[in-house]
Amino acid sequence: MISKVVFKQLAITLLLVLLMAAVQEGSLDRLGHQQTEAGFKRALLVFGVSRGLNGVISVAQGTEVAVEPVGIGLNFKPGEILDPINDLVERFSWVMLASSASFGIQRVLLDVMASPGLTLFASLAVLLLIMIWWPGRSPLRGLGLVICRLAVALLILRFSIILIAVGGEHFYQAFLEPQYSESRQQLEQAANSIGEVNSELQPDLPPPEEESLLDQARRVYNSATRAVDVNARMEAFSRAAADISEHAINMIVVFLMQTVLFPLFSLWLLWQLLKRVLRARLDWLRRDPPASGAAPG
Repeated sequence: MISKVVFKQLAITLLLVLLMAAVQEGSLDRLGHQQTEAGFKRALLVFGVSRGLNGVISVAQGTEVAVEPVGIGLNFKPGEILDPINDLVERFSWVMLASSASFGIQRVLLDVMASPGLTLFASLAVLLLIMIWWPGRSPLRGLGLVICRLAVALLILRFSIILIAVGGEHFYQAFLEPQYSESRQQLEQAANSIGEVNSELQPDLPPPEEESLLDQARRVYNSATRAVDVNARMEAFSRAAADISEHAINMIVVFLMQTVLFPLFSLWLLWQLLKRVLRARLDWLRRDPPASGAAPG
C-alpha cells in the first residue's frame, strides 16, 4: 500500500512533469494569446462605438433649428436634451479605454513570461524532483532550496496568468456574452438614430436676395411644420438617451467584471497559493533515509 509521503511525491512529480511539458510544447501560451487578443479586439470595438456616440451627440448639441411661425423667429437646440447623456458617454469611453489597456497588459505579461530567460529559470523547478526522490542525500542546501522555491513560484505565476486570460474569456462567454451582444447592438442603433435626426435637422440654405412671394410662403409653411417636427425629434433624442443610459451601464458592467473583478479574484487566489509555496516547510523532502537494517518506526 502506498504511503501518504510516496503518494505526495508521485503527485508533485506528475504535476511538475506536466507543467514542464506544457512549457516546452507552448500550446497553452498560444491559447492564452488567442483569448487575450479576442478580448482586446472586443474592447477596442466598443471603444470605437463609444467615441462614435460622443461624436453624434456633440453634433446634435451644436445643431440649431430656426423656426419662424407667423413671422416670429425662434431658435431651438433639440440636442441639448442629450447633455446629461454626453457625460455618461465620456465616462463610458474612459472605461472602455481602460479595459483595452487591461487586455494589452495581459498580452505583455504573457510575452514576458514566455521569454527564454524566464522559461529557463522556471525550468529549474525540476530540481525539486531531486529533493523529492533523493531526500537527505541531495546536494541542494541553502541557496539551492531558495532557487528551487523561486523557480516553482515563477512556474505557478506563468501558468496562472494564462489561466486568468483563458478563464476570463470563458467566464465572458458563459455569463456576459448575451448582455454584451445586445448592448452593443442597441448602442450602435442609438448612434445611427441620432445621426439620422442630425441629418434631418440640418439648417436650410439661406434664402436668395430676390425671393418670390410663392417662395416666401413656402418657406414660412416649411418653418411652421418644422416646429411640429422639432417635438418629434426631441422625443427621438429622449428615446435614444434612455437606450444609451441603460446599455452603456450594462457594457460597463460586462467589462469591469471581465477585466477587473475576475482578475482581482484570480490574483488573490494566486497570492494565497504563492504564499503557501514560499512558506512551505519542506522537511519531509529533506529527511534523512533510515539506516539500513534499522527497525521501521
